[in-house]
Amino acid sequence: MTRYVAFLRGMNLGKRRLEMSRLKSLFVELGFRDVDTFIASGNVIFSTPERVTKKLESRIAAHLERSLGYDVDTFVRTVDEVVAIASSKPFAEDGNDGITIHVGFLQDALSGGTAKALTAVRTPDDEFIAKGREYYWLCRIRTSDSKVWTSPDVKALKLPTSTMRNMSSVRKLVAKHGSDGAAQRGR
Repeated sequence: MTRYVAFLRGMNLGKRRLEMSRLKSLFVELGFRDVDTFIASGNVIFSTPERVTKKLESRIAAHLERSLGYDVDTFVRTVDEVVAIASSKPFAEDGNDGITIHVGFLQDALSGGTAKALTAVRTPDDEFIAKGREYYWLCRIRTSDSKVWTSPDVKALKLPTSTMRNMSSVRKLVAKHGSDGAAQRGR
């Protein structure tokens, strides 16, 4: 039995209001075990013997669309992968006052050219790093004040759909559920 985290895009934004108890029940309907949610933003922790994250992403997304009536982009990682993300320090400024770091979850790694081009996008306030199926965004101002996402350089990349989480939230998720990966491996 492997322990996973599903990061769902666009949950509890606009008209997509969903009680976490309902979201949890939708994952139980899929036959997953030990289902829990973390923060009301579409983070679901669950266990299953399934080992192929692509199949899990497709299965979860299809079930949520049937049940909710709208697409829900789904990004799945093992708990161990999330622990590694939370433990990483992608930027030297990580932990400094006024610095916010977000992690973007992708279904597939960016191509080498796109990853290199994203990493090359820098402003006085923003930097990026792409690593595997994640990219990291460092912001030195309030994220809502950053204009980097509307810049021609970022728009030209035509990045695939992703969902972002603040690294502090990912680290809190790991603090609460990170030991679950080791506990599940022992079962």
